[in-house]
Amino acid sequence: MASRLPLRLQTRTAVESLWCHTPPSFLAPILASSHLHFSTTSSLGWNIRQLKKRKQVHRDEYTLRQVKARRDANLSRQAVLKEQKAKELGDPIRGIPTPFVESFDTEVPQEIKQDPSAVSLEAVKANPDTPPPSPAYASEEKHLDHGIKHEELARSLEFSRYLTRPLPPPSSTIADPDQEAQAHERWESRDASATEAVQRIVSLTNASSKHRTKKNTERIIETFGRHNTDHILKPKGPAVVKHNPLIPPQVPTPRTGPDTGSSEVQIGILTAKIRVLADRYEGPNRNDKVNKRNLRLLLHRRQKLLAYMERKERGSERWQRMISFLGLTPACWKGEIAVQ
Repeated sequence: MASRLPLRLQTRTAVESLWCHTPPSFLAPILASSHLHFSTTSSLGWNIRQLKKRKQVHRDEYTLRQVKARRDANLSRQAVLKEQKAKELGDPIRGIPTPFVESFDTEVPQEIKQDPSAVSLEAVKANPDTPPPSPAYASEEKHLDHGIKHEELARSLEFSRYLTRPLPPPSSTIADPDQEAQAHERWESRDASATEAVQRIVSLTNASSKHRTKKNTERIIETFGRHNTDHILKPKGPAVVKHNPLIPPQVPTPRTGPDTGSSEVQIGILTAKIRVLADRYEGPNRNDKVNKRNLRLLLHRRQKLLAYMERKERGSERWQRMISFLGLTPACWKGEIAVQ
């Protein structure tokens, strides 16, 4: 006799009887299926957060103030240590101002004293309407613009003075002493004006930034180039290397010209260019993005060269001399350099 129960109830009854009478070994795969597992991670994390919150709420005010005071003291100490570390590292762009680096602005050596009657260079920078320095100051410069040497300048001025000197009268009987004195006075005035104009033209104080950078590059090559410093600086101690007796030792190749590829020469040239770009970037040109990018590229290039030279020449006389002349600080090659 067929069951008169609906199909739904018959299925439910069969499942319940199967659940109650099935052995545990048969239920193991069913119980291990993925759809019967439930995650408890979220509820566990929520319970931990609630416990911490309740613990924080139940603390008294004195304990909370102590926690806040310790946190504030820790933050203030971290700020002091960060400021102290930045001060010890120094300025990554300019470093420490030295007389050699400051002379990059005018290409005039700092040991030369200016004539008191002449106009100072600071006054010329502050007020462009101020007349340039006197010719006496320009004549004391070590280097002149346009590749002119002091001997050539003196010879040319003497020759021009000889050519412009007024001729004596053909006969002394018809000469007028008053007219000769007036002509000689006019010639002296014109000659002084021409000499002053020529000396101002060849002075690097009044030259363009491009010409000053060119002269600064020549000075850096003569100051740091190994064709000059190899005779006055002691080389770094050789590394302990086992030489093969079958291989003959290498003989160093003699230099055929000025040294322009050494790390210290390149670092000096980059320092001169960085100083020019840093001066332009300050003040009203803070929004010059192209100048800012060029400055960042030069800083990173110098940083790589300094890091390389520190590994190779650290502690040597060459390294100490370069650092003291250029005023470089550890921030120039350590850490991250950011142009704000």
